[in-house]
This record gives sequence, structure tokens and C-alpha cells, in this order.
Amino acid sequence: MVITKRVALLVSLALLIGIFASACNASTSSNTSSKTINVVAAENFYGDIVKQLGGNHVSVTSILSDPNVDPHTYQSNFQDTKALKNADLVIKNGDGYDSWIDQLLSAQPNAHRTVLTAADIADHKLPDNEHIWYGIDNVQTIAKTITTTLKKLDGTNASTFDSNLTTFLNSLNTLQQKITDLKAKYSGTPVGLTENIYLYQTQPIGLNVLTPLEFEKAVAEDEDPPADTVTTANDQVTKKQIKILIYNEQTTSPITINLQNAAKRLNIPIVPVTETMPPGKTYQTWMMGQLNTLQQALATATGK
Repeated sequence: MVITKRVALLVSLALLIGIFASACNASTSSNTSSKTINVVAAENFYGDIVKQLGGNHVSVTSILSDPNVDPHTYQSNFQDTKALKNADLVIKNGDGYDSWIDQLLSAQPNAHRTVLTAADIADHKLPDNEHIWYGIDNVQTIAKTITTTLKKLDGTNASTFDSNLTTFLNSLNTLQQKITDLKAKYSGTPVGLTENIYLYQTQPIGLNVLTPLEFEKAVAEDEDPPADTVTTANDQVTKKQIKILIYNEQTTSPITINLQNAAKRLNIPIVPVTETMPPGKTYQTWMMGQLNTLQQALATATGK
């Protein structure tokens, strides 16, 4: 009888241990599948892209997100340092656009942190033009690299990341088609730019940018353009040599404001663009909204 009771007790203990082990394994499995990757994006458009690709498996902090701030003169702060401390993945633009984050990363090295530099990934860069996210083809390549990195950091959810990438790339096809349609209708139209940021879209559309490149680059770098280029840009507006003026709202100066005011007086349509993504937008809706505004301006200016 005693032996029987002992056997029963041992069986019961074995069952309990088995149940406990199963629960622990289930808990471990659950934790693995619900792993959250901490991501810091230097700019909010990269933050939005990684959110779309990572879904609920990523937690994203975007540093540059205020449309009223000139990204070229941004000064980092303690909150930026704090966010980077626990980052598994950092995404920055590079090419000198966000050198402030390079300084922060150097100040707190972390061998376990992955850093992606979009400018090193993009395969259709324009010379001396760091605004690579305006190139839809560049964003396609960057999204693929981000997805590969997410799968390395969290292999359990690789199929989800691949599915999200397919959805994202399909959505970019709509933007590419819009650019193709605009090219078919408005290629060759003379336009003005206050900064070189939009060359990534005026070129594939085939618009004829008359503004001197030296003027555009100087404004982009927060410098005074050469005097002769200022005269040329002003003449192109006052003599109505351009049909529309594409105006960067985030990088302004008295010179660009004067151009804008002159265009308004002469009823030259103005297309506002920004460097960081406005609140309530995704990368796709931001780009499409600006392309739609461009289309409306071109239609007004050309009568097409």
C-alpha cells in the first residue's frame, strides 16, 4: 500500500513537472514571437517606412518630425541621446544631411546596435544631392535593406516582414505611375526650384528646371547663392520664363521669400514641398499629395 502511494505521488510530481516545463516553453516561445525591435529614425519618413515594414514588431522613435524646423540646422538634445541608448536599429540619411546623429552614435558606441545609412544603400543618387528619399526608386531599395535587417534581428517574424515589404513596394508603384503620367503630359515644361530637393522628381518627370543649380545647392546648404544666380532666378520669375515655382517651405531665406512673393504677384502657381513628412501622413500619401499639387499647378499654368 505504501509503495502504491509513493508510486502515485511520483507520477503526480512527474505530471506537474511536465506541465510546468510546457508552460515555460510556451512562455519562452511567446516572448520570442512577440519580440519588439527598438528603432530610432533620424527623420520621420524613414520612421514611417520602418513602421510599415515592421508592423507591431517594431517600436519606432523618429527624431526629426517638426515641419517647422530646418533639418540642416537641427541641434540634437538629451532626448535624442536617450532614444539612441536602447536602439537595436538606427536609420539615418547620411551624406552629411544628419551629421548630428553621427556625433551621438560616436559618443555612445554599441556593438549590438545596427546602423543603416540610406545614402549608402540608395542606387540612384544625384550628384551633390543628399535628398535621396525623394527618389521613389531609392526608397524601394532602402525598404528592401530594412526588411533584410529586420529579419536578421527577428527571424521568427520573417514571413510577416516579407509580406509587409510586398505591400509597401506595391504602394510605391502607384507613385511611379503618377510620375510616368506627368511625364507624358508635361515633359519639357520650364519650372523654377528654390532648392535641389525636388530634382529627384522633376528629372524623371522631364520638367525643364531653369533655376541655376548653384542657386539651388546654396539654399540647400543654408548659404547665400552667388549674386549672378540670384539675378537669374529673379529674372526667370519676373519675366515669367518659368511656368511654376516649386518652393521648399522648410529651407527659406529672404532671397527665396522674395522669389515666392514675386511669383504670387504674377500669378505663377507655387508648389510647396517639405523635407520632413507632415503630421498625419505616410510616406506614400505625403509624396502623392505633393505630386497631385504639382499636377494641378502644371494644369493651371499650361492649360493642359
